[in-house]
Amino acid sequence: MTEFWRLPATSIAELVRSRRASATEVAKDAIARLNAANPAINAVVQHDPAEVLAAAAKLDAAIARGEDPGPMAGVPVTIKVNVDQVGWATTNGLKIQKDHRATQDNPVVANLRRAGAVILGRTNTPAFSLRWFCRNSVHGHTKNPWNPGITPGGSSGGAAAATAAGIGAVGHGTDIGGSIRYPAYACGIHGLRPTLGRIPAWNPSFPDRHIGGQIMAVSGPLARTIADVKLAFEAMAARDVREPWWADVPMQGPPAPKRAALCVKPEGLPTVPEVEAALRDAAKRLEAAGWVVEEVPLPPLREPAQLQAILWLAETRRGLNKAVAAEDDPDASFVYAQMEALCPPPDLFGFMDALQQRVGFVRQWMEFFETWPVALSPVSAELPFPDLLDIESPTAFRRLMEAQLTQVGLPLMGLPGLTVTTGLVGRTPVGVQLLAGRYREDLLLEAGAAIEAGGVPTTPVEPAA
Repeated sequence: MTEFWRLPATSIAELVRSRRASATEVAKDAIARLNAANPAINAVVQHDPAEVLAAAAKLDAAIARGEDPGPMAGVPVTIKVNVDQVGWATTNGLKIQKDHRATQDNPVVANLRRAGAVILGRTNTPAFSLRWFCRNSVHGHTKNPWNPGITPGGSSGGAAAATAAGIGAVGHGTDIGGSIRYPAYACGIHGLRPTLGRIPAWNPSFPDRHIGGQIMAVSGPLARTIADVKLAFEAMAARDVREPWWADVPMQGPPAPKRAALCVKPEGLPTVPEVEAALRDAAKRLEAAGWVVEEVPLPPLREPAQLQAILWLAETRRGLNKAVAAEDDPDASFVYAQMEALCPPPDLFGFMDALQQRVGFVRQWMEFFETWPVALSPVSAELPFPDLLDIESPTAFRRLMEAQLTQVGLPLMGLPGLTVTTGLVGRTPVGVQLLAGRYREDLLLEAGAAIEAGGVPTTPVEPAA
């Protein structure tokens, strides 16, 4: 019997489209893998095998009628529990939302269905999707399949852990402060934070977000191969009129020189030797593929990170603080208190100033990318953190926030970023982050493929005991 769960999404789609395998066969195999691997890592927290098999049978029937099944035909995917999916509770890791059932699909879910993907299950997130770790009081604790002693990342920790373990070929994630890029890094896979407006996403069952969330939060794919990231990204990015920020921009931009800027320690980031080694190795891989790589400073990230916190916390202070108290999740309460301590509330003029300053930083970065179409930077200054490090103490939290500068700084500008896994330090994954200008995910994927070709951790991985 073919172990479809080991195959990349591109191979599964080709097999199903050509009728060399049925979507039902793939789905049964995916369910079996979920049953075998998920108990050890608790990555998928909502799952109905009957619904999975019904979706696969519907796709097989369409193929039998001669209909186009879509570019992701039969590919098992997972959806994060913070987006609406018909019939399921959009818990966002919260007891207070455990019965909040969606009656419409979020556009990103609808696009995956239209592309022929089969939704295998829904993945865990920390309470409020507000950490680089993955534990909450309603769904429990997600573990990293490589090493249960390190974080699987967050907030899309369930998506990354599931994908790394072969529970689905692609995971859906969201990112407002690294929540796609960091879990991909921690779990030894790839993850794309797209440009603001690329992928339509909206939760019909909730009020619209405030401006901070609107201009910084995005949905995107996590996968084990760059080709799978590209396949899922293009499927997710299809037009949906319900998303006002969506932009009709070609997936392939104009030709650009193969020039990459390497920055190991942006703005004094305390990058550890293992991460520096990964960055320099990735630079050599790019050079071997014909890229010119030079070590140069990046435009600002530290001040954008501060402004990101102002805009994001302004949203949480508009009501989420009451929800944090109502939820009474110990982890979330501690993390939220630390974030508030690091970012005093702005007055109206401070909020306006933050939005005004954002424009200037976008300008600086776009001018930078005119010379350096791609930048190579740390995902984090450190290797993936010991699990639950953020709640050890206020000092530990501040250490963590400093290490994550490149995660938090980027969303303010709405720029895309791609985590590319590159190897292991013992049994701990390591990787690099690629940055590019708005709507130039094509350059990220091109550079990412060149780095991937030099070697990545072998996945799917069997969850460690």
